[in-house]
Amino acid sequence: MLAQVVLFDGFDPLDVIGPYETLTAGGIKGELVSAEGPREVPAGSNLLSFKATAQLDPNADLIIIPGAASTDNDEIFALLSKAAATLAPALSQAGTIATVCGGSLLLAMTGLVKGRNATTNHLGLQALESMGVNAIRARIVDDGDLVTAAGVSSGIDLGLYLVEREMGAQKALEIEALFAHERRGTVWRAA
Repeated sequence: MLAQVVLFDGFDPLDVIGPYETLTAGGIKGELVSAEGPREVPAGSNLLSFKATAQLDPNADLIIIPGAASTDNDEIFALLSKAAATLAPALSQAGTIATVCGGSLLLAMTGLVKGRNATTNHLGLQALESMGVNAIRARIVDDGDLVTAAGVSSGIDLGLYLVEREMGAQKALEIEALFAHERRGTVWRAA
């Protein structure tokens, strides 16, 4: 299984590291990618940068979209909107997509999840709803081929949930013990 974590200018590093490290610890191959291919990608708020080692492949088994980092909400929406425009063509062909925090807003901006169930940071739930998404107040929302996680700290919980979903509860428990982390919150599943 291949999980690609998408980097875009202004991404939130914690949204990337949490699920990436959790998935790879669970034995799932992970790579950091960008729409443009290999490049150094700056995080938001001039925090740091990560190196994308490959180009986003819509045929990857799992694509993870992070949110953006800034202390200014207008800037966050601008970063997400710019990334949405760049990523929309590839994401429209993707299979399973997961998001952390504002990543679900980015996905909603593409129009690809209209009418679907998703979550985001509690501060963005109303914006998500205004884009035609059924915003659910839960830590993780599993809507089949769309799995979304709430705030920035939920990225590890998302990774653990995806490990459990793909590899079983025992493997997820092993990773929880390795990281000394207990999952929290509710996983809401579509009926």
